[in-house]
Amino acid sequence: MANSHKLGLTARIVIGMVAGLVVGFLFKFLLAEQDERHLLLFGMALPLKAFFVDGIFHIGGEIFIASLKMLVVPLVFVSLVCGTCSLSDTSKLGRLGGKAIGLYLVTTAIAISLAIGFALLFTPGAGVNMVADQTYDVSQAPTLAQVFINIFPSNPIESMAKGNMLQIIVFAVLFGLAIALSGKAGERLAAMFSDLNEVIMKLVTLLMNLAPYGVFFLMAKLFSTMGDYETIISLGKYFSVVLGVLLLHGLVSYPILLKALSGLNPWVFMLKMRDAALFGFSTSSSNATIPVTLETVNNKMGVKNSISSFTVPLGATINMDGTAIMQGVATVFIAQVFLVDLTLTDFLMVILTATLASIGTAGVPGVGLIMLAMVLQQVGLPVEGIALIIGVDRLLDMTRTAVNVTGDAMVSCIVAKSEGELDQAIFNDPKAGLKQEDIDFHHLR
Repeated sequence: MANSHKLGLTARIVIGMVAGLVVGFLFKFLLAEQDERHLLLFGMALPLKAFFVDGIFHIGGEIFIASLKMLVVPLVFVSLVCGTCSLSDTSKLGRLGGKAIGLYLVTTAIAISLAIGFALLFTPGAGVNMVADQTYDVSQAPTLAQVFINIFPSNPIESMAKGNMLQIIVFAVLFGLAIALSGKAGERLAAMFSDLNEVIMKLVTLLMNLAPYGVFFLMAKLFSTMGDYETIISLGKYFSVVLGVLLLHGLVSYPILLKALSGLNPWVFMLKMRDAALFGFSTSSSNATIPVTLETVNNKMGVKNSISSFTVPLGATINMDGTAIMQGVATVFIAQVFLVDLTLTDFLMVILTATLASIGTAGVPGVGLIMLAMVLQQVGLPVEGIALIIGVDRLLDMTRTAVNVTGDAMVSCIVAKSEGELDQAIFNDPKAGLKQEDIDFHHLR
């Protein structure tokens, strides 16, 4: 990749993703009959699976994910402190919270309504004679009361260590307000946080330049270890309905809302979301993608840090549109498989439960299945039905995350536009933010 700097970041990530997918399929084919194939290297017989799949691919992918997660807490805390302490009107914070939370809940309700509607229209579970040959252990979902209690940290250091995003947001906002009210001392501390924010964003850029390699390792490991593809075929209708609604929500609902509520060009927005969406797809984690989402909305879309530092981390925590879509389709699918008729009241309960459950859903891979268990219990469906869809959930989880991070950025743009905190010159500039993405590792100064 000597000339990789001549390609844009998006092109490099796509190349890494496609290369990883091809290599993953190749290894799955090579290991289809036996796991003990060996590679002769430097006169030594190395186990193919252990050396590449469980070794190089696994280590490379895990290091990449860990590097992204390493940035999340310091980036969110420092960025939000900077944004909060720069507010001249503290009442603005209440408006931001109200607008952001309101929009996130509205988009989630729209998402699950679309999911239920299309699932009823295409009946993915009709005629499916499947028996769950495995059980699904239900992790206890938090009650709504406990969710609100857990928003407030008793130990902010512990919250940062555990990556509890809502608690970090609350502490950062209070800390930022205290800085703004502390006169000269606050001004000195604010200047230090501003410099620290610049350094952390440069670290984000550094990792983004290494992303093609990380994406390659993640895709190669995933597709070389993915389960039986016959499962996808047998659940093809369910898989297609979920994927179709995800694409409909991400490519149609979001652009319509963006145009209607802000007047911004949806095509420009979607083009600038490419990198963040690809990151989300590769990592399957909204939280791990926070650094890239923040960089995108700030540098490419012109959203001021005082807005994005609040809306993006909040969205990664409570905006789970993709998860809500899966829950809606899966609920109807499982009801059809087990021949259970759901009433209008049941469907309304599903919409309400899934929307509120999104507040307590962490932005990490696979957590949607835990919340699905809670939704199924609310309408009296067998939780064991989740075992039927586990086999195809990993691929859908990747797409769900791409939809979620797109929604985070869309809401950030709408809120910023309504508050006069969006630079439309940057938003409309197709080259905005591209210069910040390139780092010359050979000449650091």
